Amino acid sequence: MKQLPLSLLALSLFSAASHGELTLSSADIQAGKMMPKAQEFAGFGCNGGNKSPQLSWSGAPAGTKSYAITAYDPDAPTGSGWWHWLAFNIPTSVNQLAAGASGHMPAGVVESRTDFGAPGFGGACPPQGDKAHRYQFTVFALDVEKLDLAPDSSGALVGYYLNGHTLAKKSLEALYQRP
Repeated sequence: MKQLPLSLLALSLFSAASHGELTLSSADIQAGKMMPKAQEFAGFGCNGGNKSPQLSWSGAPAGTKSYAITAYDPDAPTGSGWWHWLAFNIPTSVNQLAAGASGHMPAGVVESRTDFGAPGFGGACPPQGDKAHRYQFTVFALDVEKLDLAPDSSGALVGYYLNGHTLAKKSLEALYQRP
């Protein structure tokens, strides 16, 4: 196996450390913890606040030209999970979204159709009495300024384009259960 000269190794370690790693945090939800009622959907038998959580991110890699945010429940009893939020074309000047930002996004941001059939954040709404579901909030650092997708694009289509343009991504997984 060929070894890198020490100076190249040091330079690559310095470069990785100086750019950091993409991070994602929230004042409203915590990894592995139950989400508050504010993040429960309002409809389909759920009566929560349907409020998108506050999210902050940093450490995007060089070459990042835009961001996207998704919220996904892999435990939904559909066979294909459930898309709760798809927001893309978020400019690099934005590194946080306030609680309730869905529906009030910066100019140019697209909130695509969720599996509830409408654009914007659709909160947690697992079947009553089901086990706690995982809700994966993910920020994507993308290599394009814009995904040229219609606002009614499906979660699968948005996911396809996100995966094709992702430089880095970070997820925060919270839980929700209805007794």
